[in-house]
Amino acid sequence: MSFVHLHNHTQYSLLDGASRISDLMKLASEWQMPAVAMTDHGNMYGAIDFYKTAKAHHIKPIIGMEGYIINGSILSEKDKQNPRYHITLLTKNLTGYHNLIKLSSIAFIKGHY
Repeated sequence: MSFVHLHNHTQYSLLDGASRISDLMKLASEWQMPAVAMTDHGNMYGAIDFYKTAKAHHIKPIIGMEGYIINGSILSEKDKQNPRYHITLLTKNLTGYHNLIKLSSIAFIKGHY
């Protein structure tokens, strides 16, 4: 039975990710994982490196991002009336990848990291 990690933070998740993409792919290859996902916090900085490294190890890359859902503005004080939720977003194909790029860009422009 195959197992695929769908929530991984790499060195591109500032202050949170300890996994180096090259190390992640070496382990995934050793453990015979057919695919692995990258879901860094609020960014897709490592997407190209992740994709190329996964392909070099014959592993299907699943590009994603951990996003945030809030009611209102990120500038609102965090409290019980303004909770913040994490959501893992995964791309299925090139269209999904382009859509995730758009969401990431909107979040950065509007300060919703």
